[in-house]
Amino acid sequence: MGDILGAASVEVVIPTRGNRPELLARAVASAAAQEYPGDLGIAIVFDDAEPALPAVDAAVPIRMITNYRTPGLAGTRNSGIETSAADLVAFLDDDDRWLPGKLARQTERLVQSGQDFATTAMVVDFQGTESARRAGCTEVTHEQLTASRMAMLHSSTFLVRRAALLDAGMVDEAAPFGQNEDWDLLLRFSRKAPIVHVDEPLVAVQWGSTSMFAQAWQAKIDGLNWILSRHEDVRGNDAGHARVLGQIAFAQAALRQRGPAFRTAARAARTRWREPRAYLAMLAATGIVSAERILRTLHKRGHGI
Repeated sequence: MGDILGAASVEVVIPTRGNRPELLARAVASAAAQEYPGDLGIAIVFDDAEPALPAVDAAVPIRMITNYRTPGLAGTRNSGIETSAADLVAFLDDDDRWLPGKLARQTERLVQSGQDFATTAMVVDFQGTESARRAGCTEVTHEQLTASRMAMLHSSTFLVRRAALLDAGMVDEAAPFGQNEDWDLLLRFSRKAPIVHVDEPLVAVQWGSTSMFAQAWQAKIDGLNWILSRHEDVRGNDAGHARVLGQIAFAQAALRQRGPAFRTAARAARTRWREPRAYLAMLAATGIVSAERILRTLHKRGHGI
């Protein structure tokens, strides 16, 4: 494996706002501890915060920069990508962590495939309960991603050729509140070639209150509408369109917008009657069971809306 990977340098881009140093230190340590035969470095990109080195003992180079592009997650990632000199760029959120073997196994698959983009499965950590999420495949097609966001392909699993990212325009900074910029990136790359996927849970993803977008319902609505306006192929896929409409309806129900929630949920059900989010949104809109309770129940099982 060393001969395959020796020439591929990797830099891990970790966006942060600097307001959770303990989680950031854990993320940095998990990346620095990867056994990788090539050159490995870490870029911590601070958004709206002064750079501060986390308390971690790392044997790999760490550089710290301030986001100089659009404020928010997309601009922060792009600041790291643009200033990197590595062959491959990996994403890692500051509240997530990589598990042993992640980088070597994933990079080997990416290099052998000749493709530009690779992901892995994940472990969801929700309030101490862990659930593995796998895709059940070794490649993810564009059709699969128009039908579903495929949440197990979390952004903290992304490994991409930097040159391809620069050619593709990097992460779209127009995404409202940084919502669904990761799905948009997957859709753009999968349109050219399937996403290489290592179906092992090699990244632990923190769900719950540590997320910058926890229960930011209007942001979720805006981000989902942005996907529909940007990707005609999602609108043209009944499963994908109904799924997004169901998510919007659920967010409307969480905001106590009962009329819009029922109407959007009905559209989702008409588009694809088997879409479960339509009925969960209707249930939440009645007020019999709160959206928060439904979401907590799903999260305990490693699933979201």
